[in-house]
Amino acid sequence: MLSAENISKKYHLDGREVSVLKGVSIDIAQGEFLSIMGKSGSGKTTLLNILSTLVRADGGELRYLKNDLRQISEKQLNQIRKADFSVIFQFHYLLPYLTVIENTLLPFMSSFKPVSREVEQRALHCLERVGLADKHDRLPGNLSGGEQQRVAIARALIKSSRVLFADEPTGEQIMALLGELNEEGLTVVMVTHEPVYAALAERIVQLEDGRVVH
Repeated sequence: MLSAENISKKYHLDGREVSVLKGVSIDIAQGEFLSIMGKSGSGKTTLLNILSTLVRADGGELRYLKNDLRQISEKQLNQIRKADFSVIFQFHYLLPYLTVIENTLLPFMSSFKPVSREVEQRALHCLERVGLADKHDRLPGNLSGGEQQRVAIARALIKSSRVLFADEPTGEQIMALLGELNEEGLTVVMVTHEPVYAALAERIVQLEDGRVVH
């Protein structure tokens, strides 16, 4: 479903070039639950950002459903991001002045057109799925860190994406939810440094110093 071959990425830091990924190759099957493990600085978050097309690789190939994502137009790439990919960031990125349901509806609030009642009901269903339907009118500042992460998951679910990328999810409830979503057919690619969380995935890819070591 998603394939990366010989991916490389460098950053410039304090006047020097730092090689973060060094020829990483990885294949992800449709419906798979894959965990990418590694210590801090191993390149796992950079790899996740490249797989989800948020960051461009310096070299290598990235294919999704046989489409070369490095060759298609930005318009086509944005369509894939909008329709097929969802990302749960480590820091959630909720807008503090929007309520829980408004943050969940963000993927549908790109124009001045009001959100339909049907989409609003879908948002409530997603919040119910993550156990936050009763807090739909609260602001993020009134939620715990775990609850904010669940809002981010609801925001990802409302899109009905095919692939969910999760950067350092935490908590047993969150992990159980990711497992349920995967059982329902969602492809999950998760970055973690926690062996207990990684063990819940079907397959673990271990990164070390920008390379796949296991």
